[in-house]
Amino acid sequence: MEPKARAEDEDVKITVELLKSITGEFDLESILFLKLTKMNICNLGCIGDCVNLERLDLSRNDISNLNPLASLKLLTVLNLSANRISNLDPLYSCENLQNLNLAGNLISSVDALCSITKLKNLDTIRLKDTVCSFSNPVCMNKSYLNTILDMFPNIKILDGERVSGRGSDLYRLCKDIDDSLKEIDSIRPIHVSVSPTKWVEDSYWELKPTQQTQTDKASEQFFELLKECRELKSKAADVITKTKRMPRAVK
Repeated sequence: MEPKARAEDEDVKITVELLKSITGEFDLESILFLKLTKMNICNLGCIGDCVNLERLDLSRNDISNLNPLASLKLLTVLNLSANRISNLDPLYSCENLQNLNLAGNLISSVDALCSITKLKNLDTIRLKDTVCSFSNPVCMNKSYLNTILDMFPNIKILDGERVSGRGSDLYRLCKDIDDSLKEIDSIRPIHVSVSPTKWVEDSYWELKPTQQTQTDKASEQFFELLKECRELKSKAADVITKTKRMPRAVK
């Protein structure tokens, strides 16, 4: 049974009929993966009845109220990018959440993220996506990176960049460089960028096992970047030492 045609600008509410027509499932509790993108959804309706949902993609809609998601205890992957979300409190109940994409919403401060800091399994967060040009107002804060990593000490990937495991070495080096250079006003901070990546591939939502692999080329590129960071840190230390030895100008 095909979903009924609707006008492109029509606001959509998730209903039992809509879910059944899209998934072909008679029982909402049988739905494990669900992709509802670009559908002008503004009301999550009965989405909370899909209590066994594990992966949910609601990107590119018009959603602002997340209350119906509070009952999705088994949810591990949630894509809410490109919506109108500013309040994340309902996600506090999604205790198994691991991967959360919030890029392209209205999250204005780190305070709005406090409700999800207790999610022990959360290890991947995206608040900005340079590939799709999505962001949040909070990302404009100069201390954004350090603040987020302090709030989520167990996070592994932030905005598509690894910040734990091997990547934690990179983060610590960058932080050390920034802290050192702040001692000299005349020296500009050094920023290390990593090529952005897509959040997940489209096939991620298909009903089949998925695996993540890391190629030798990617590993080699990372260690080259790590080497460059160490060289930058060493140069910064030399500049700081030389500057401290210089006599102060007499006023």
